[in-house]
Amino acid sequence: MRIFAVADLHLPGGRQKPMDVFGAHWTDHFARISADWTDRVLPEDIVLIPGDISWAMTLSEAKPDIDAIGALPGRKVLLRGNHDYWWNSVSRVRDALPAGMYALQNDAMKIDGCVFCGSRGWLLPCESAKEEDVRLYRRELGRLTMSLDCAARLTANGERIICMTHFPPLTDACRDTEISALLAERRVDTAVYGHLHGESLKGAFRGVYRSVRYEQVSCDGLGFRLKQLE
Repeated sequence: MRIFAVADLHLPGGRQKPMDVFGAHWTDHFARISADWTDRVLPEDIVLIPGDISWAMTLSEAKPDIDAIGALPGRKVLLRGNHDYWWNSVSRVRDALPAGMYALQNDAMKIDGCVFCGSRGWLLPCESAKEEDVRLYRRELGRLTMSLDCAARLTANGERIICMTHFPPLTDACRDTEISALLAERRVDTAVYGHLHGESLKGAFRGVYRSVRYEQVSCDGLGFRLKQLE
């Protein structure tokens, strides 16, 4: 079993939402991702998708996008992003998923001896001190703690923990965050995150900090290919 990751697929959700309005490099982006995915991923592999999956506003609108991802090889683990407005009830989302596709929300799961957990996250306090942003950050920190608590109950035999967030858990300029401290404390092996695009990718942290390996996996930052985790 190998583990891959790619975030921010931004599928159309039944809407006229061509992504090339954000730059010519987005032209036919999902076809390019799909070609790489089909070429590299085997049925037993896992693909992590940490958020911003579809522009859909309702689950029914998102279903064609979910099914398109489900038709690709491998087992998929989804996390909600800030643009996934269609993701309201996780039980309804799970009921709509094809076989071999899973949704994480405030919990964790074990697949073939590897434990996956995570939370959406929000803007870091070092990025925004606005009262509403701080409130949402604190809420997401609590949800991440719940997910890590669940992961701890699944790691009695020292299983590897991989954590997904949508928002960055740290930045290159702001590494000492409550989230990075929590991930180190809970002995997370690898954290993957998305959300960043364009110029914002320059501030992304990639590498090892306080024993946790961080991978930025927004699809445009990866050249519309999947990232294979070490």
